[in-house]
Amino acid sequence: MPRWEEGSERRMKQAAMELVEQQGFEATSAVQIAERAGVTTRTFFRYFADKKEIFFADSEALNEALVEELLQAGDLSRPLRAVISTLAGHDWEQLGSREMLRRRSQVIASNPALLERDLIKQRRMADGFREALCERGIDPEIAELASDTGSQVFRMAYRRWLESDEDTDLPTIVENMVSLLAAVVTRDAAKSDRESVGL
Repeated sequence: MPRWEEGSERRMKQAAMELVEQQGFEATSAVQIAERAGVTTRTFFRYFADKKEIFFADSEALNEALVEELLQAGDLSRPLRAVISTLAGHDWEQLGSREMLRRRSQVIASNPALLERDLIKQRRMADGFREALCERGIDPEIAELASDTGSQVFRMAYRRWLESDEDTDLPTIVENMVSLLAAVVTRDAAKSDRESVGL
């Protein structure tokens, strides 16, 4: 591999982030990203299928790793907790600093095409969790509910984590979200009980 090829992927990711922040996603081309990163357009397409995918380069490997972790979980008697714990226990900062992850999230949220791609990736992750739970013997309806709910609870916690100061850790925010979910479910259940007895 030529020396200049070393670090190409990292440089292209950085270049894409800078260009999109400066001029918007639609105005940014693969050619511009490659030029700023100091690589050829051919090299760009060797790494990424299109300019959208540069923001999701690690998603498939991440999904596979998370699903495998859930498959290997020792206790699935509480499948919702298992999904949330799998997500909360992952080292998200291995994908980049919190500041970089925050910038990436803002870029995705501000562009409909990227947001659509992000939602598709999230759906695939939830589907992977559902299939893993079913493989481990969990009832399909429970598996689907646990996967979808757990993924959504984590996504809310993840957004709060990105927005919070550097001293706040993700597992703490996740636990706060779980407590909030439990309070909502308990309140709704209590209201239903009162209504059923005419109170």
